[in-house]
Amino acid sequence: MTRDAPIHELLVETRRFAPPAELAASSNVTPDACERAAADPVAFWADAARRLQWETPFTRALDWTPALAGDGTLQPPSASWFADGRLNVAVNCVDRHVDAGLGDKVAYHWEGEPGDARTLTFAELQREVAKAANALTELGIRTGDRVVVYLPVLLETVIVTLAVARLGAIHSLVFGGFSAEALRFRVADTGAKLLVTSDGQFRRGKAVPVKDNADAAVAGLDHVEHVLVVRRTGDEIAWTEGRDVWWHELVDRQRDSHDAEAFPAETPLFIIYTSGTTGKPKGLVHTSGGYLTQASWTHWAAFDAKPDDVHWCTADLAWVTAHSYELYGPLSNATTQVIYEGTPDTPTRTRHFEIIEKHGVTVYYTAPTLVRTLMTWFPDGVPAAFDLSSIRLLGSVGEAINPEAWIWFRDNIGAGTAPIVDTWWQSETGAAVMAPIPGLTTLKPGSATRALPGLRTLVVDDAGEEVPPGAGGYLVIPEVWPSLARTVWGDPQRYLDAYWRRFADRGYFFSGDGAKVDTDGDVWLLGRVDDVINVSGHRLSTIEIESALVAHPLVGEAGVTGADDAVTGEAIVAFVIPSREVGPDAVAELRAHVATAIGPIARPREIHLVPELPKTRSGKIMRRLLRDIVDGRPLGDTTSLQNPDGPALLVELVRGR
Repeated sequence: MTRDAPIHELLVETRRFAPPAELAASSNVTPDACERAAADPVAFWADAARRLQWETPFTRALDWTPALAGDGTLQPPSASWFADGRLNVAVNCVDRHVDAGLGDKVAYHWEGEPGDARTLTFAELQREVAKAANALTELGIRTGDRVVVYLPVLLETVIVTLAVARLGAIHSLVFGGFSAEALRFRVADTGAKLLVTSDGQFRRGKAVPVKDNADAAVAGLDHVEHVLVVRRTGDEIAWTEGRDVWWHELVDRQRDSHDAEAFPAETPLFIIYTSGTTGKPKGLVHTSGGYLTQASWTHWAAFDAKPDDVHWCTADLAWVTAHSYELYGPLSNATTQVIYEGTPDTPTRTRHFEIIEKHGVTVYYTAPTLVRTLMTWFPDGVPAAFDLSSIRLLGSVGEAINPEAWIWFRDNIGAGTAPIVDTWWQSETGAAVMAPIPGLTTLKPGSATRALPGLRTLVVDDAGEEVPPGAGGYLVIPEVWPSLARTVWGDPQRYLDAYWRRFADRGYFFSGDGAKVDTDGDVWLLGRVDDVINVSGHRLSTIEIESALVAHPLVGEAGVTGADDAVTGEAIVAFVIPSREVGPDAVAELRAHVATAIGPIARPREIHLVPELPKTRSGKIMRRLLRDIVDGRPLGDTTSLQNPDGPALLVELVRGR
């Protein structure tokens, strides 16, 4: 990357949407709360932590040792929040609500892909978690042991995750579609004692085997003592006597009460792995008290959580999005939720609309990639047969949402009135860092606005100096926050190198994202700094070029990457999923459209019309993989993608042209 060169500002978005009057009148967060948070962030987070139930109240809020020592040497930094307090995360998410008289309130409405469904109240969830905790104890799981969970979106996934937390053990959830190799790495890296899996899962209308992958993943790993198997599809599976245990045979016979122990706030809660197609995944360690504090408060604040809400975060339970806003955040606030096992087009493309209507979903939190897909499926809007009037808030997560996708989302899913809570955060941050407060913030399509109360972000140049409004730079976080990942499992040096070394003299956490700040102080994400394209000395954001393309009616989705170019250094190459049938002049029309919307410097050298884009299981476009395809480099392992075979198809299309 060229040192000291700014990321050039391209698109300028001028549309504004003030908070609806009724939301402003009943906002959970008030302006004076924001002022108090700005005046003393540590005291603010201490007050937020007191929303939880502590068996031993804390007396110290933050202990912090920065990366740069007094003698000028670098070391992995160390953060401790509420370190002398003790609590139990599962008790905070379930038991205390039952004790408060909310036992009959629905905790989860679960929808299976084949059409089966189940509802659990908080009292029922408490009993199921107790039985699972007793079962895990029988299998020898103790405080600090690691449990890897390789399951689809089932109630059992929620139950076993809470049971692990209840015991003070450490869970690591792995997406049920990952390959045996990807699973094996995580089981081996954590030194897991137990793997929880299923016989199979339903995906796109078919029963898909899972247990074979689990068997291959644990083969030869002596630290794995048991494999606990949930019966989901009923298919025949291989069985290892003495190691494999059926969930229904072990868990169902347990007592439905369990005496929970409280643990120190810095007790590790989970390890979550960054995903991608290159490089060794990083196992990020999140601890109990600080993580739950921020997940709980940010859910309550950013989603304006109300007692009668029905919250649906569409992420798979293995992603950090689900950890914070499908498990711990909403549960800690006694919020009723919907979870869905399958894909959004099974058996029909209206499946999500059916679920929203059936359960009266009020908050719908999803990824921009799904919004853009829905735009392609329903260019004329949501079919009139579906009643989505229960929706009061929408949410976006995963990557920057294109302004036109933002508008479509608001107009078609949110009836033209529902605010969009566009959140910026990462596996590393643990919980939302930037997001609007829906009752206070004027929204701008495509912007996550600014940091939430108690948090700050800056956009800086290579020397760590703040850049002027409109200029692009590096997004950093200047202060420590409660849900910060404490380390990389087994590799503290990598933690230092990845996040703290670059701006160690300033004490900034480096997010790896590029961004710009407008004259109002609102932040606009420009994508990963590794994805910035340098065209003749102009460093251009892939996100903004993609947004220009998506604004054209012929485009459903777009992925943009750089390509080696002998004249300009790098050239822009776009991969476009058409929203409808296109004619022979479509590519020329789209190239001209980008040049008009942004400027001639941003005109793509090539535009490839494709049926799909390479995405991670969490929906992020793998732009680096697009670069490999364009430049003819080996693709490497693609098993972590939604469609592992998709990149090979793109290679054929690109080379055939």
